[in-house]
Amino acid sequence: MWEFWIRSLNASTIFAIAGLGEVVGQRAGVMNVGVEGAMLFGATIGFIVAKTTGSYLLGFLAGIAIGALIGLLHAFFTITLHGDQVVNGMGIWILGFGLTTYIGSPYAGPLGMGRIPTIGGLSPFFFVALVLTFVIWFVLFKTHWGLRIRSVGENPTVAEVSGINVVRTRYWSVIFSGAMMGLAGAVYALDYNPVWSYNLLMGWGFIALALVFFSMWNPYILLSGAILFGALWQVSLNPESFLPNIFSRYIWRTFPFVITIIILVIMSTHWFSSRWGAAKPEALGLPYEKD
Repeated sequence: MWEFWIRSLNASTIFAIAGLGEVVGQRAGVMNVGVEGAMLFGATIGFIVAKTTGSYLLGFLAGIAIGALIGLLHAFFTITLHGDQVVNGMGIWILGFGLTTYIGSPYAGPLGMGRIPTIGGLSPFFFVALVLTFVIWFVLFKTHWGLRIRSVGENPTVAEVSGINVVRTRYWSVIFSGAMMGLAGAVYALDYNPVWSYNLLMGWGFIALALVFFSMWNPYILLSGAILFGALWQVSLNPESFLPNIFSRYIWRTFPFVITIIILVIMSTHWFSSRWGAAKPEALGLPYEKD
C-alpha cells in the first residue's frame, strides 16, 4: 500500500506543477487549453538535452525554457493579436503532438542515466510542488503582484485605469504559466517515467487543465485534486490490487479521463456557475483592447 501512495504522490507532482502554472495564467484572464502540447515540448526537449549532455540540470532548464517560449507565443497570439484563446491553445496541442513526435523519434527509448535520488521513495519534485503551491497561493492572495494579476483577470479596463499595465501583466503571467508546464513535462520525462515514446504523456495535460476548473482557481484545492487524480491513475494501472476481476484493465485506464469529462460538464452547467461561479475570473478567455 505504501508503494501505491508513493507512486500516486509522484504522479500528482506532474498534475500539480502544470495545473499551478495554468492557474496563474487563468487568474490573469488568459486560458491555455494546450497544456498537453506545452508539456509535450517540455518533456521532449528536456529529454533530448539531458540525454545528449548527460546533465539533468540542463534537461530541466531546457524544459522550462521551451515551455516559456510556448507561453510567449500563446501570449503573442492571444494578447497582442487578440486571437481566440481556445483555438490558439488547441493549435499548441496539435503542434506539440506532431512536432515532438518528429524530433523525438531518434531518441526513443530509455534515458540511460542514473535515476534522480528520492526522499523516502518520493521524488524531490513532490516537495518542489508543495513549495510552489504555497508560494503561488501567497503571491496571488497576499501580495501586490497577485492583486495585479487577479485584477487584470477580473476587469482589465478598471485595472488599466488604476495604473496597471494589463498587457505586460498578462504576458508575464502566461510566460510563467508556460514555463511551469514545460517543467511538468520535463519532470515526467526525466524523473517519473524516463523513457521517451510517441505521445508519452497520454493525456496528462488535459487532466491538469481540468484540475484548474476543479480547484476553482485555488492552488491548495488544486494540489488536493492532483493527489486524488494521482491515486486514480495508479488504480487504473493496477486495478487487480484493489478490485480484482471487476473490469478489464483497459476500462480502468479510462477512469481518470471519464472523471475529467464529468467534472468539466458539471462545471459548465448553470447550476454550478450560479453557486460557485464567483471563483471564475470574470475576464477569462476575453481579449482586451485598450481604449
